Amino acid sequence: MPRIPAHTLDSAPHGSKEIAGHLKRRMGKFLNIHAGMAHSPAVIGAYDGISQAIAAHGSFDARTKEAIALAVGNQNGCEYCQAAHTLSAQKSGLTDEQILAVRAGEVDFDLKLAAITEVAREAAARTGNVSDAVWQAALDAGWTDEELAEAFAHIAANLFTNYFNHYAKTELDVPAAPALSA
Repeated sequence: MPRIPAHTLDSAPHGSKEIAGHLKRRMGKFLNIHAGMAHSPAVIGAYDGISQAIAAHGSFDARTKEAIALAVGNQNGCEYCQAAHTLSAQKSGLTDEQILAVRAGEVDFDLKLAAITEVAREAAARTGNVSDAVWQAALDAGWTDEELAEAFAHIAANLFTNYFNHYAKTELDVPAAPALSA
């Protein structure tokens, strides 16, 4: 049961309505995560702010963004984000098998994607700390200093949503992500 109930667009506080409407139009529906965030204009505004900054200034393609989201969501055990980003990853061109591989940390189909998802996974697991070996592997795979800096924004955005979902106990309103093999 959610700790923070889902608002509708009509019931959202005045300070949240505009962002909530924008998110509904962008996503095609008012997702429970956004409906929970709408309780606080500060929360939904913070989420929207980082999302807009990434959209305006980020350089990663949709496939890379979704792979980072899947890696962070899996590392944090966020069922909601793994489910939502599985759908988005499919739209970005990742196959179902590749999505499962990213979530499991077993990316053998793209060495460059493997390197950036390992940076994301390690940063999420170690409060932002990434080992020199993992960092160097990302550089060796072709990621630039600028791109590795940008990766932090994607990691932070996903930590924000993962933690909010845990905090609020957001109810799943998208199909659950397939279970990973044991």
